[in-house]
Amino acid sequence: MVVVNFRGAADTIEAVQHLLDGDWPRERLDVVIVENGSGDESAERIHAAFDNVPAVTIVESSQNLGFTGGSNLGARNARGSTLAFLNNDARPEPSWIPAALEQFAVSSRVAAVASKVLDFEGRTIDFVGSGLTWFGMGYKEHVTEVDSGAYDEARDLLFGTGSALFVRRAQFEELGGFDEGLFMFYDDVDLGWRLNMRGYRVRFAPGSVVRHKHHGSMSSFGQHREMYLLERNALMILYKNLSDTSLASFLPAALSLVSRRAIAKSGLDAESFDLRRLGNDSNEMTPTVTVDKSVLAGLFAVDRFVEELPHLTEKRGVEQAARTVADEQLFHLFGDAFLPLNDSPHYRAGLDHVVDAFNIRSSFAQRRVLVITGDSLGAKMAGPALRAWKIAEALSAQNEVRLVTWNQASRPSSDFEVHRVRLGNEREMMAHETWAEVIIFQGHAIHHFETIRDSEKVIVIDLYDPMHLEQLEQGREWGSPAWRAQVASANDVLNEQLLRGDFFICASERQRLFWMGQLAGLGRINPDTYMADPNLERLIDIVPFGLDERIPAQTHRPIRDGIPAIGERDKVIIWGGGIYNWFDTKTLVRAVARIAEKHRDVRLFFMGIAHPNPDVPEMAIVSQTRELASELGVNGTHVFFNEQWVPLDERHNYLLDADLGVSTHFNHVETTFSFRTRILDYLWAGLPIVSTEGDSFGDLVAREGLGEAVPAEDVEALADALERYLYDGPSITAAQEAVARIRTEFTWTRTLEPLLRFCRSPQFAADRDMRTYSTGRLKKRVMQAGSATATSDPAKLYHQIGSMPKGFARDVALARYYLQHDGVSALGRRFVSRLSGGGTS
Repeated sequence: MVVVNFRGAADTIEAVQHLLDGDWPRERLDVVIVENGSGDESAERIHAAFDNVPAVTIVESSQNLGFTGGSNLGARNARGSTLAFLNNDARPEPSWIPAALEQFAVSSRVAAVASKVLDFEGRTIDFVGSGLTWFGMGYKEHVTEVDSGAYDEARDLLFGTGSALFVRRAQFEELGGFDEGLFMFYDDVDLGWRLNMRGYRVRFAPGSVVRHKHHGSMSSFGQHREMYLLERNALMILYKNLSDTSLASFLPAALSLVSRRAIAKSGLDAESFDLRRLGNDSNEMTPTVTVDKSVLAGLFAVDRFVEELPHLTEKRGVEQAARTVADEQLFHLFGDAFLPLNDSPHYRAGLDHVVDAFNIRSSFAQRRVLVITGDSLGAKMAGPALRAWKIAEALSAQNEVRLVTWNQASRPSSDFEVHRVRLGNEREMMAHETWAEVIIFQGHAIHHFETIRDSEKVIVIDLYDPMHLEQLEQGREWGSPAWRAQVASANDVLNEQLLRGDFFICASERQRLFWMGQLAGLGRINPDTYMADPNLERLIDIVPFGLDERIPAQTHRPIRDGIPAIGERDKVIIWGGGIYNWFDTKTLVRAVARIAEKHRDVRLFFMGIAHPNPDVPEMAIVSQTRELASELGVNGTHVFFNEQWVPLDERHNYLLDADLGVSTHFNHVETTFSFRTRILDYLWAGLPIVSTEGDSFGDLVAREGLGEAVPAEDVEALADALERYLYDGPSITAAQEAVARIRTEFTWTRTLEPLLRFCRSPQFAADRDMRTYSTGRLKKRVMQAGSATATSDPAKLYHQIGSMPKGFARDVALARYYLQHDGVSALGRRFVSRLSGGGTS
C-alpha cells in the first residue's frame, strides 16, 4: 500500500489507520507512507503516529515529487507482489483489499483493478467507470449521481482512478511505473491506457469501496495550476499513446481546442484584434488585456508540451514499440470520446468545427455486423441460436448489429435488430449483406444464399459445431446413399467456408488443431497467413460456448413441484438438453436402474425432447431410450422425459431443481472434437458433473475435480460415479467448490473476447485475393478438395437434390430418387414418416 502525503498529515494518519483496521491480515500488509517534501510538520506527526507499527514504513523525500514521483518512490520501497495506491484523503472500507484482489483472479491478463469511489459521506459517486475524450482529457462516469448500485458490475475499463488503484508489481515495473513527467493528473489515465495497449486488462471491482474528499490536496493551490496540468498532460498522453495514424489527426485538432477553451473561459472577443474592427476608442491602443490566470493555463500548457517534445518522443518510441493492441481495439473503452467537458456555446461550436474538419468521428465509427444463424430465435432456443444471440448481444455494446435467421424469429431485442429472411430469398438477404461491414455465420448460410457466398465483406465463420463429424452419427440411420450424401454435403459446405473465411472461431484447443489440419489441407495455412501471424491466431482462434456471468436464482421448482413422482428429498440427476444419436443415454438409464435397486429416491430427468428447430427431427435414440426405460421398469418411476423444449429463460429453474448434471456419449470421432454446451449449464448452476471421458469437457471434469469422467459404455463405473456425487457429502462439496472456481473461465464476457477483438479491427485474411473468390473459381476449388463430381453417383445425386429449394419440384425429385435407388417400400416408409412429422428431407 502506497500513500503519498503532501501537507496533509491528519488525512494521511486517518487513511492509514483505516487500512490497518481493514479486513486484511496485518502480517500480509506493507504500508509505505511517502512524505513528499511537505516542508511543514507532516513528517514529525506521521513518525509519531506510526514509528512503532511494524506494518508501516515511512519514506521521506526532500522535495515534492508530485503524485507520480511520490507513488513511484513508494513502490520502490514496497515489498508486495501487488501494489495499491491510495490517496491520503481517501478512507477505505474494511473489505477494500480482498474485494479488489478477487478481480485479479478473473485472468492473468488483469494487471490493474480499480475501486469504487464515493464521496466522503458514501452517498454520491466519485468513480464507477472511466472515459477518455479524443482530445486527451480523462473523465469519470456518473460523478455526483446518487449511488444506487446501478453501476455495480465488474467489467473492463481503460483506466482506474489513482485515488484507489491496485496494480500487479510486475506490470507496474514493466511500464516503468507512473510517468513522472506528468507530476499529477491523468497519470492514472496514462497508466491504464499503456497497460491496455500492451494487451493487459484493467478491471472495475464494485465491492472494493473507498470514500474520497476529492482533490483535497489541490484546494489551496489555485484552479489555474490544476488547469495547467490538465491541459498539458492531456497533450502529453495523446502524443505518447496514439498510433501514427490517429495522432496525425487527433493532435492538431486537440491543440486547436486549447485556445478555444481559453477564449471561452475569458469571455473576450477573439476578433477584437482584427484590423477591420479598428475604431476610434481610446482603449484600442492599450497594450494589455486583463484575464484570469486560468485562461493562460492552456497557453502555458502548450508551451511546456513543446518544450518536452524531445523527452516525449523517446517515451513515445518505447510505448509504440511495446504496443500489441491497435487504437481501434481500445476506442470502445474510451466511453463517450466526444463528451465536451465544457458547456460554453462558443467552445462547443468550435468543438463541432474541429471534429468535422479533422474527420475525428470516422475513427470511432461503429462497425456494422451481420450475424446469421439457421436456428429458431424465440423463447425456446437450441445451442446454435443461443450462441448467435449471445454473439449479437456482446457485439452490440460497441457495434450496430443485425441478427438474421431463415427460421422462426419471434424473440425481440432492444440491443440489436432481429430479422427473418425467407430461405432462398436473395433480395431480402442482399439488403442485409449490403448494409454489413462484417458478416458472422454458422452452418449453411453460404450454402443457402449466393449473396453471402459472393460477398466481398469481411467474413467470420463459426466452426464450433463440426457438422460433418456430427453427420457421421446423425445420418447413419438413413441408409447408405443418403448417409454418404449427407456427409459429402456437409464436407462441401465446410470446404467452401474454409476456403472463403477471413477469420474462424471454434470451441476448444482440440477443435482448433482439427480445423487447422483442414485449413492446411486446403492451402489456407501458407506463407501469407504464417507471415501475418506465426501462431495463426489471426486466422483461427478459440471462442468456446459461454455462460451468463450472473449466478442464477431459482424462482420456482418445475421438477419437484411439477412432477408428482419426484419429491422434495429425491436425488435428481438432470440431462440438460436434447437426446441425439451420438449420446449414450441407454447406458445412463441402465446405470440409474442399477442405483435404484439400492436407492429408491434416485431420479433421472431428461430436460428436453422436442427440438425448437422444426428442421431437426426426433432421432432413433429417443424411442430406444424410452423403450429401454420401460423394459427395465424405471420409466415414470425413476426416469422421466420432458416432452417439450424448456424455454431459455426457464432452464435455470430446472437446473437448480437438480442435484447432479450428467452427459454420456459414445467413444468415436464426433466425441473427440465435440463441445458439450449442456455441461456449461451445469457449471452455471453450480452442479457436480458426471460425464463420459474422451472429449474436452471430460478432460476438464477430471482435471479440475468438477465431478468424475468415466469410460464410455461402462454401466458399473457410471453408476458408481453417479452414486458418489449424489450421496457422498465430501465428494459433493469438493465438486461444488471446484465448479464455483472454474465457471468464471467460461462467462460469455471472457469466451467471446477473441471475436470482439477481431471485430474492433476487422481485416481480410492475409492470403485473400478477391479475384480467387468468384463463384466459379470457388466451386472449382471445392471440387478439387474432394467433392464427388459424377452426377451418376447416387450420393452426389442425392446431394444435388438436397440443395434444391424446398417445394414441389424438390419433393418430386426426391420421390424419383427413392423409387429408383431404394424401391417402392422405402418410398412408402418415407412418405409415412413425412406425414407424421418425422421426415428428414
